[in-house]
Amino acid sequence: MKEQGVDIVKHYRDLAFMGFTEVIANLGTIMSNIRFCKKDIKSYNPDALILVDYPGFNLRIAKWAKKQGFKTIYYISPQVWAWKENRVHGIKKYVDKMYVILPFEKQFFQKWKYDVEYVGHPLAEVIDTARNEVNQLPLAVDSPLNQKNIIALLPGSRKQEIEKKLPLMLEASLSFPDYNFVVAKASSLDDEFYGRFLDGFPKVRSIRNKTYALLFQSKAALVTSGTATLETALVGVPQVVCYKGNPVSYAIAKRLIKIKYISLVNLIMDKPVVKELIQDELTVSNIVAELKKLTTDNKVLSQMNEDYDQLRKLLAEGGNASQKAARSISNFLRTMNFGKQTTSEAV
Repeated sequence: MKEQGVDIVKHYRDLAFMGFTEVIANLGTIMSNIRFCKKDIKSYNPDALILVDYPGFNLRIAKWAKKQGFKTIYYISPQVWAWKENRVHGIKKYVDKMYVILPFEKQFFQKWKYDVEYVGHPLAEVIDTARNEVNQLPLAVDSPLNQKNIIALLPGSRKQEIEKKLPLMLEASLSFPDYNFVVAKASSLDDEFYGRFLDGFPKVRSIRNKTYALLFQSKAALVTSGTATLETALVGVPQVVCYKGNPVSYAIAKRLIKIKYISLVNLIMDKPVVKELIQDELTVSNIVAELKKLTTDNKVLSQMNEDYDQLRKLLAEGGNASQKAARSISNFLRTMNFGKQTTSEAV
């Protein structure tokens, strides 16, 4: 958003805390950020508030904003289908217009008699663009990397998740001497943080801000659960999904969350397209076993590729998601008669 000229008053990375215990530990910071956001909104006094993803924070802001008289628009629905379905009552009350990016979400909200608009997934367009623009992997090495021998490691973007998963991924790499393992570093974390993990693995390389370039040249990938699993699938890279969280947070989540899978790939397809190694199942031996299947078993690879093709078709149904959402938002605001100048001039 910053690249498009948006004035960032506070970056999301300063607000993101993952897990129940982590949220409790940082509750003071979270409440301070909520107060800051409310004050900034009142000062700016917008015609409407467009909330994007980040439900723990944005649903609270939506409730407050609606009571203040602001029109509220939400792009990328909170995952209420996963847990706390009763949050739909609040969404219906405080969100004037909702846009969803997963095909099954429209049907989910219909059972609650809440009309939402499916616009497709923005990643489908992003990946297609990247496929045409991606450059060769910019690694300083003595000899060029063999494209068929690269395995990508995507350990996440938060310190706490990287600390739990990256060491296991790195240890598993020792069982694949014929492959080049490359870690995709998060732009928000410095090299010193990664150094304490990578120093013991001199053959493992790393890149920053070139994750798509890495994926497009990879034979397989170990991916932290989240949006990265969907990105990896849309690129077409066979993957093993990895998740290991705080034991207390995981125990609580397991009792509250009602979904069958943790990866977006499996959730959208409603079947186990990719292997998920969760919590105690995420061990070095299991990682090695699953990764060997992705590097040697043609039957497994063929089925995964077929499922990936179907996934792309499902997510491309809405067209260019962000543009479609922008046009719809413009039309929605126009019907509300906001000002003399229509918002379409800014879209």
